Amino acid sequence: MKGDHFLISTLAFLAFATFLASAYDPSPLQDFCVALKDIKDGVFVNGKFCKDPKLANANDFFFSGLQNPRNTQNPVGSNVTAVNVDNLAGLNTLGISLARIDFAPNGLNPPHTHPRATEILVVLEGTLYVGFVTSNGDGNRLFTKVLNKGDVFVFPIGLIHFQLNVGHVNAVAFAGLSSQNPGVITIANAVFGSKPPINPDVLTKAFQVDNKVVDYLQKQFWYDNN
Repeated sequence: MKGDHFLISTLAFLAFATFLASAYDPSPLQDFCVALKDIKDGVFVNGKFCKDPKLANANDFFFSGLQNPRNTQNPVGSNVTAVNVDNLAGLNTLGISLARIDFAPNGLNPPHTHPRATEILVVLEGTLYVGFVTSNGDGNRLFTKVLNKGDVFVFPIGLIHFQLNVGHVNAVAFAGLSSQNPGVITIANAVFGSKPPINPDVLTKAFQVDNKVVDYLQKQFWYDNN
């Protein structure tokens, strides 16, 4: 019961914090715009077709299941469950989304960026080492913090960031994001696992390593934990 109360309080905090922040997505010009897969009789707004508001119902604004732990038995030891416009249609045009992140001991949410959103993270269970790196113009400074249950950290929009479970037990965090569709670019996956591969000469020069190192990295399987 105590854990459920903390979860409810956490979700309320995330919703309030995101409400106070200026959403990056354009502000809606109507009460809501439920995303519609069938474009017949739809209206195109903010990247998704809208359902006729008169046909909207409560299920368009409902998602269930975030109370359930996710499987973290994978190469990075983490699992991200996103709640965005792709699986909660009522988020369309509202400039907000949510994610649950599960970590095994020593599990990592690898360095990544959200091109369209600022992220605010709160730890529900465990201990996380988190951080982000500033842009080139700021000297690529690293900001890090060790977070415990109830702690909050913000990752500014577009900056590379990460979370690592430094505890000996599983960890859980929830993240609020200032976009209905924040996007994710996992750095290693994008650079070494792109399709088709980036020319090795580009990566050899960029990382100043031997071409054998680049060849090895491009042959690896880069796991996507999202």
